[in-house]
Amino acid sequence: MVQILKVHGSENQFFILDQTKLKKQLSDDELKNLAIKICSPQNGILNGSDGLLVVNDSKYDDCIGQMRVINADGSEAKMCGNGLRTVSRYLSEKFNKNEFKVETFENNLSVKRSQDLAEGVPAFSVEISPISFNKSDLPFSYKDKEQLIDSNVPEFISGQTFTAIAVPNPHLISFVDEVKEDELGKLGKMLNGKNEYFPEGVNVSFAKILGPNKLFVQTYERGVGFTNACGTGMSATSLAFAILHEDKFDSKKDIEVLNPGGMVKTNIQLDPQPENSQIRLIGNATFTHNIEVSESDLHIANLSKVDIQLTGEEDKYQQFIKSI
Repeated sequence: MVQILKVHGSENQFFILDQTKLKKQLSDDELKNLAIKICSPQNGILNGSDGLLVVNDSKYDDCIGQMRVINADGSEAKMCGNGLRTVSRYLSEKFNKNEFKVETFENNLSVKRSQDLAEGVPAFSVEISPISFNKSDLPFSYKDKEQLIDSNVPEFISGQTFTAIAVPNPHLISFVDEVKEDELGKLGKMLNGKNEYFPEGVNVSFAKILGPNKLFVQTYERGVGFTNACGTGMSATSLAFAILHEDKFDSKKDIEVLNPGGMVKTNIQLDPQPENSQIRLIGNATFTHNIEVSESDLHIANLSKVDIQLTGEEDKYQQFIKSI
């Protein structure tokens, strides 16, 4: 039998599969089929999830593991900040290390255990990089612009400005007086369908500034739709906040980022060249369920025979959320 974990970072839900423990690893097609099946609220288990996180051995000597991110629709993401925290905790406990590097699609990222957010709510701090504002790295096309930074784009929503940042997942960010979910959903669907602006789709975030170093962010995620939280989205939004709202940004303190699933913190070390800035994402890494399934069933995405056990950690997390 193989163990799969159900986990979340700020209620951004995932399943973790450690392929290093399999006799025969799943092919890319098998991983795609498994992700589509296990993430579906209708056909999966435990109401599905936003993605499947796959742990492999790393090909780099300075990394103790590799993380792949398969979205709910079977597509592969370059990075996932909330997911990386949960994988970091898994690798930390597997290898008994508190600070190390993890290989991701585009970069090897430093991660470390942080102080627990509350009793029974373990937390990790993860590096978010690389950063780019260039149209080719997102990619996007809008008139003759090489970058979108606090730009008016009436074709999206009249009266709002937009900033595009790749970290390395592509993000489109707008600071608003009130986050209107219907407008966010409409724009997110448009830019993740066939469109002339973001041909590969884009994660769309609306952010409300709640005060100095305090934000609320909601994201329509590429390949998923609305999520409780998007780690790279909150990271990119925090960087945009530091650049565009210097009067409300204190570089000596973490930024508190509220989201529909809870709260994370980000730390921004702003550079005169913004793409050289440093971003760290800090938040919970909660394991909610242990799932056992046969390896043969995994290869055919058969989830009809699984054994599921609660960990009890979700109760602790919900107590923490109530406290904030």
